[in-house]
Amino acid sequence: MKRYCLACDLKDDPNLIAEYEKYHEHVWPEIKKSITDSGIHQMEIYRLANRLFMIMETDDVFNFERKASMDANNPIVQQWEELMWKYQQQLPIAKPGEKWILMEKIFDLVA
Repeated sequence: MKRYCLACDLKDDPNLIAEYEKYHEHVWPEIKKSITDSGIHQMEIYRLANRLFMIMETDDVFNFERKASMDANNPIVQQWEELMWKYQQQLPIAKPGEKWILMEKIFDLVA
């Protein structure tokens, strides 16, 4: 099992943040299926102001390239991602078109 942590920002607008959270109370079933089909077993998203933090636990064969390819070929995922761009914005360090950025682990209590 692997764990990944990623960050993304929301647009700093309380109404948009509330809408974004509402969507995540009832994530479309096709989106949940696309997540689990890619090898992600657990996913949590946390928010502090407009900063999002995602924790993913995956199987050992999961990789971001395969997930991106699966998503690119799934029209429902593309629809969801387009909708989420209404609420999300890139981190200042993001490359063009990049949303979620992989974070570097700098501490582990049990390591």
